[in-house]
Amino acid sequence: MRRGGRPRYVPSREATSVHGVARPCSSDISNNRPLRANRAQPRTLDLAQARLRPGYMMQLEQTSPHRFTLPKASKNQYISHRPTRELLPGPQNAMSISTLNDIYFAVVERNLDKIMLYREAGKWLPVSSRQFGEQVACTARALDSWGIRAGDRVAILSENRPEWPIADLSSLLLGAVTVPLYATLTAEQTAFVLNDAGCRLIFVSSDQQLHKVISILPKTPIEKIVVMDNLAFTGDLAAFADKCVSMRKLTESGSEQLDSQIEQRARSLTPDQLATIVYTSGTTGTSKGAMLTHGNIASNIMCSLLGFNMRPGLVSVSFLPLCHITARHVDFSMLYHGVTLAYCPFIEHLPQALLDLKPSLFVAVPRVYEKIYAQTERQAQGFPKRSIYEWALSVGREYKPEILAGKIPNSSRWRLAYKLVFSKIRAGMGGNVEVFISGGAPLGRELAEWYATVGIRIHEGYGLTETSPVIAVNTPANHRIGTVGKVLPNLEVRIAEDGEIVVRGPSVFKGYWNRPEETKAALQEGWFETGDIGQIDADGYLSVTDRKKDLIKTSGGKFIAPQPIENALKLNPYVGVAAILGDRRKFPAVMISPNFARLEEWARENGIEFSSRADLVAHSRVQSLYEGLVEEQNQNLARFEKLKRVILVPDEFTADNGALTPTLKLRRRVIEERYKKQIDDLYATAEVASVP
Repeated sequence: MRRGGRPRYVPSREATSVHGVARPCSSDISNNRPLRANRAQPRTLDLAQARLRPGYMMQLEQTSPHRFTLPKASKNQYISHRPTRELLPGPQNAMSISTLNDIYFAVVERNLDKIMLYREAGKWLPVSSRQFGEQVACTARALDSWGIRAGDRVAILSENRPEWPIADLSSLLLGAVTVPLYATLTAEQTAFVLNDAGCRLIFVSSDQQLHKVISILPKTPIEKIVVMDNLAFTGDLAAFADKCVSMRKLTESGSEQLDSQIEQRARSLTPDQLATIVYTSGTTGTSKGAMLTHGNIASNIMCSLLGFNMRPGLVSVSFLPLCHITARHVDFSMLYHGVTLAYCPFIEHLPQALLDLKPSLFVAVPRVYEKIYAQTERQAQGFPKRSIYEWALSVGREYKPEILAGKIPNSSRWRLAYKLVFSKIRAGMGGNVEVFISGGAPLGRELAEWYATVGIRIHEGYGLTETSPVIAVNTPANHRIGTVGKVLPNLEVRIAEDGEIVVRGPSVFKGYWNRPEETKAALQEGWFETGDIGQIDADGYLSVTDRKKDLIKTSGGKFIAPQPIENALKLNPYVGVAAILGDRRKFPAVMISPNFARLEEWARENGIEFSSRADLVAHSRVQSLYEGLVEEQNQNLARFEKLKRVILVPDEFTADNGALTPTLKLRRRVIEERYKKQIDDLYATAEVASVP
């Protein structure tokens, strides 16, 4: 295998591979070894001189064996009496890491005055490196006093807030294994995870989550509950007061410094030690826990944002659920690079948060980008707005190649289109975003093209929980629309004979918790079978077509990839979510959950009376509307892909009702089971109609 350089395209008769190596990430990442940091050589550096050297963190004299000390309350300096990790050159001011605990030490040593923001009483309040360090230290000391030891499982059930990473890192410092839980899980689903993982302790955010846990407490091994909100354990909670403790009391009591024994344990952890068990949201079947080590996630963090110039002073809004590995990886990466994290616990608060904070980075799942597109289309209705909007889009299409190349067009026409239309779209996201990233699900080429047309280049990435998660990502320097970018330089990717993407490298997980047979099936000689179908072009860019298990095979033997068709349909403002049907059937069809806000507005404008959504979707003119838009999409499809029938349902597909995963991906089997009668009736009717 070649050493050094970019991932390269390697064709073979049996498979296609992209091989990457470690040097772009760190001097000691290799194909199958966990990331290991290089220790800085002992040296003395004058603080005044250090501040004048851009691109490097300050390194201070090593005076071992003194313990780690939190920095004094002055900006932009730190004091460490232990060796620091080797520093990476460049403006990112990032230190090399081998475990997630190194992120904690990097955060407090950087000593920034604003590493986090949270909203309270209508104001955004900062959390400094020092405050964060103190709160993690106090929480870790409390966990240690309760007997939490290396390998013990600690659950976190909370929306996004500063206490989330505090709970996470305080557990990791002790060598404990964190188990994140979706806040939207039912009590029964929560009990399943707590029992399956054998969690001893759980952090919960609120009274609602506390009562959920209390309702299942006798069925779980939970010994202690730490509550983030400042609650009084009285009334119906009085009986559980001995098991509950306020997190605020923990973080406001005791020494501000990290205990020397805890620090020793934190620093002695190795990359191959288990850090977290992440339960997949499960588009199908029972949720299972992916075991990720410190080295898995650390090695991925070191490479996933190369070339993005992440640095202190930038702001990113944390709103994707932190129990999902994509969001958690992003937050770890932001902390590592010194980017300020602003926590938005509920997605309905996101629009206002973007206006308030004017973030520099925007990382979202495709569904969020789809909603922004739909909102833009809705606001561009009527004369003269629609005419101006269409003119701006025509100009944007002309200059789209420049946007995709990372350039800003300089023509007077483009500048006018930007002023009249494109700037308004950006303003809705704060108006200050430098980098747009999409992950967690396929973005869809049509949607990416629209954003490029309005002057926004989205860097789409790809990965899975089992790969910590990033496998490939488009970067400012290497970007190709319609692909998920080039493979990270410390990973290998191969395309199997059946088109499945398989990956090997230091970020590939250890296996599934308590599921040896499933682990054995997923990992073959270190290669992880992703379950995704894809291809690699001659320049090394990876494209993902669909989930292998989602491919539809008609009774005529034709294979149809549903996701590209569904993504194209969702660009229509009248479509909320689309689900392609037709597996083992004679022809493909589509089930549509309408965008009811837009549909109801259209119905009123066209004099259609309805008393319920069921009445609305059953109306003949509404049926004709959707048959028309589907027929329009059929013009872009091959003959065997054309959608022959449309089912409109009176329901919204959401994560709350189980139709979507918490990361807003379609649960295809749930949809097919829930609407089985309607689907069977549709095909039965079509069968009867075809009989002469």
